[in-house]
Amino acid sequence: MKLATILLQAAMPGLLSAAPINIGSRLELFADDHLIGKRSSAVTRHVHQPEAKDVVFSADAPWEGNTSGYYTVFRDGDRIRMIYRGWAHEHSKRIRARHPEVTCLAESRDGLYFTKPDLGLFEWNGSKQNNIILKGAATHNFAAFKDNNPKAPPEARYKGIGGEKRAGGLFVFQSPDGIHWNKISEQPVITDGAFDSQNIAFWDAEAGIYRAYYRIFSGGGTDGGQWKPKGFRAIRTAVSDDFVNWKPGVDVTYPKETPEQHLYTNAIQPYERAPHLLIGFPTRYLPDDGQRVEPIFMVSRNGIHFRRYDEPVIPESAPVDRAGNRSNYMTWGMVRLPNEPGKISVYATEAYYGLEPGRVRRFVYRTDGFVSLRTKSAVGEIVTKPLKWRGQKLVLNAIAHQGGSIRAELLGENGQPLPGFALSDAIPFSGDSIAVTIQWRNRKNLASVQDQTLGVRIVMKNADLFAMQFR
Repeated sequence: MKLATILLQAAMPGLLSAAPINIGSRLELFADDHLIGKRSSAVTRHVHQPEAKDVVFSADAPWEGNTSGYYTVFRDGDRIRMIYRGWAHEHSKRIRARHPEVTCLAESRDGLYFTKPDLGLFEWNGSKQNNIILKGAATHNFAAFKDNNPKAPPEARYKGIGGEKRAGGLFVFQSPDGIHWNKISEQPVITDGAFDSQNIAFWDAEAGIYRAYYRIFSGGGTDGGQWKPKGFRAIRTAVSDDFVNWKPGVDVTYPKETPEQHLYTNAIQPYERAPHLLIGFPTRYLPDDGQRVEPIFMVSRNGIHFRRYDEPVIPESAPVDRAGNRSNYMTWGMVRLPNEPGKISVYATEAYYGLEPGRVRRFVYRTDGFVSLRTKSAVGEIVTKPLKWRGQKLVLNAIAHQGGSIRAELLGENGQPLPGFALSDAIPFSGDSIAVTIQWRNRKNLASVQDQTLGVRIVMKNADLFAMQFR
């Protein structure tokens, strides 16, 4: 038996004497250390990259162009909606805009191709045959969402936020249909930021509040009555009960070993399958390296403190036209498509400031597949903290690659395996499943240990472990 395993087993009684975490039957991702009491050195974390698919949208209308951006994607019934900025710049002179900014709407039935409805709301060059839904205020960075707050009135079933520092801050909007928009307040509701980014807001059903995430400069503040930026581009968050009155903002924090880097957009959202988790795809901005950008991944349980990973989730090579100035943003939003079970679609931009119109390409994640606990040829294991739980079975989202396996045992409060649920009783899993039920010989379910506080020990070889759930 390896020394790391011996030490881990020796530590189990102490691990399980801590206060238990009540997870009930909710899905838990292994993207942070919240559940993990100990893990052996053979278990590492791996940040996964989504698979590049086809281009789903091209900003080729006269009111759009190569600097169209700040895309928001969300499901709305049987449609997927995309709200975005239409804009264009001269390729050779990037500071010269070819036309004013507008906010537009595109829609898709399958998430594979987006079309532009002819809405007839705003005139462009003498015609209202276009998909423009907003002109003027906040069009630079307007971001919208469907409000699932049960108290939201019909006229405010959709909400949006947008604005810039030169306009005084962020303004809030409402709409009955996601097409016709009105300001809720004529005054900006959030003023303590830089805002030149895709600033977003949404209803957090788990916390029962609205959350906003917006760009600041770390170290920025008021000087002689004027707000002055300095330091790194960073993220600030604020909360509100009614979407109009916001509490003072709080800067997003990270573990102390996290490097300080410029972060532009944040793309933070509740994860649909585990809404107690907020995940984000912030854009790392490299101003001294050709103003390149690359999205990375982060996750939080309280909306303020995030674990942030350093590896880009969509590299510049995935696959074309992402290496230039601001040419590799993630859109805000994830969707599951009915024809792709077990997968999650995300979207990212390309060809910004290019010769062609800007484009949006689809990328596909495995369900829950953002970060895994990984082992290679050496056997590794983790032991969870003590858990209060509810269900009849233990389900894992995992891959046991060729020659690999995953087993689990249940530990009592004394740190010892429960009879019938020891590692020696476990039936090894090999293969690939987003919901494999862990089985033990002669045990059909977990009914016999239903009311006990448990620890879970998972032993794996040549495997990736993404998530766990009692069901």
